[in-house]
This record gives sequence, structure tokens and C-alpha cells, in this order.
Amino acid sequence: MNGNGLTRRHMMAGTAALTLAGEAEAARPLTAGTVIERIKAHVGVPWREKTVDGIIAGDAATPVTGIATTMMATFEMLKTAAAAGRNMVITHEPTFWSHQEDVSQVQDNPLYREKLAFLKEHDMVSFHFHDHWHALKPVDGITAGTARHLVWTPFQDKADPNLFVLPGTTLENLARELAAKLDDRTMRVIGDPKLKVKRARLSPGYNMKMGGIAMLAGDIDVLIIGETWEWELMEYALDLVSTGKPKALVILGHILSEQWGMEYCADWLRGFVKDVPVAFQPMKEPYWNPALL
Repeated sequence: MNGNGLTRRHMMAGTAALTLAGEAEAARPLTAGTVIERIKAHVGVPWREKTVDGIIAGDAATPVTGIATTMMATFEMLKTAAAAGRNMVITHEPTFWSHQEDVSQVQDNPLYREKLAFLKEHDMVSFHFHDHWHALKPVDGITAGTARHLVWTPFQDKADPNLFVLPGTTLENLARELAAKLDDRTMRVIGDPKLKVKRARLSPGYNMKMGGIAMLAGDIDVLIIGETWEWELMEYALDLVSTGKPKALVILGHILSEQWGMEYCADWLRGFVKDVPVAFQPMKEPYWNPALL
């Protein structure tokens, strides 16, 4: 016997038991709840008590056959996921047309019922992953993914990840670069096309008036956003430019400004979810311009 009173046989039996337990754990199907617990363990910030993040449709006990990350759980994205055998959809934006996922006003809507029935029929889980993905450490997951897709990471300020010090260009050339890299057909730009641009601030998604005003007041040449109310920040930018200030505003559209962060999310998930396939499902620009037909 050894000093702990254990025989070699006892030690071997204990090792075998642990091996069997590990094999049993591995043999269990991965559930949506397990995926979410792993996300919570890796996101780098405490999980908030009040958050929009959570399961919107489906059940935590559902066995997962595959995972799709996407910008918005539109009906098209759900159908794409189901056809590929991905029954867990991790979406940055809502499933049922409300940031807070409040369905009280649409419960009798036929499209709501059809979409919900599709999710149930295909044993799917829709997981809203917004607040904590923006809170990812060390850099907001949406910003990190967008910078990577634009190939702007080398220009990213280390202390301020949303600030980019670009090689000198013009506003027109910058807009053309963004349109090409994002396949953006309906971008809107305010400012002189010949404006010299070097310092750009990226603020994906929706931008409120006062936050946008403060950013335009800073040491930047151009503010690049997803969307804003046109009678607030857009009007402010128009007035700012009309006074001769060398500033510009680029409005990409909400989806194209953020969705590459969900491509980054798929890569991030693959680091700790190896049980099932994980795939990014990109959305196309939802609008079209008759001049480009």
C-alpha cells in the first residue's frame, strides 16, 4: 500500500472510473443550454441580470445538431440554418422584430405564428446574443469582427479600438472602399467627396443623437455608423458640413455595419464548441437601389 493507503489496484480503478465518466459526458448530446453555459464562461464579463440575451424560441434541453451565427434571425436565415442541419441559431439582433423581444403586440399576427411554428417544427433554438457580445473582452466582438473584415485591424488604435488612423485618402475613395468590402448598395454619405480623411471612428449599429454629436466633435474626419434617426444626427451632420467644418458622416445600414462581428463570433465559438459544426450565415444588403438594377 502507498502512503495514502491506496493500493495500485484502487488507483487504477479510480482512473478507470474517471475515464468512463468522461466518456459518458462526451457521449451525451450537446444541448443548447450547455452551449450557452460555455458562452457565459468564455465571454469575459459577468452575465447581466437584466439583458436581452437569452433563448427567444425553443428549449435549453434541445440537443444541438449544428450552430449558425447570424446578424438577424430573419425567416430566410432560419430556413437556411434548418436546411443545413443547424438547429441552434445565435443571432445578434431580434427574432421577432423587437429589441426587447416583446411579442405582446404580435401574438395574433399570422407571420409571427408562422415563424414560431417553423422553429418548433424543426426543433430549433434561437438565442439572442447582443449585450454580452458587445461587452466581450478585450474588444467588443462586433467591432473586432468588422475591423477584421475591413482589413483595418493594423490601423486600429490600441487604447481606443473604435478609432482608426488610416492611410491618407479622400472621403470618396473611403466610401468606395467600404461599399466594395461590405457589398453595400445603399450607403449614404454626408460631406465633401474630396475631403481628406485619415482619422475615422467606427460606431456600428444604431447611433443616438448626443453620442454622435460628441464623436463628431472629436479629433476625427469621418464618423462611420450603421443607422440613425434622420431628423437628429443626420440633420446635425448636414448642418455641421454646411458651416464649412471638415467632417463627414457615412451611414452603412445597420446590418452591414455589424454582421461581420457575427462571423468573428462563429470563429470564437469554435474555440470551445467542438462537438458540432459552427457556421456563419451572412445576410445580403436588405435594400436595393433602382439606379443599380
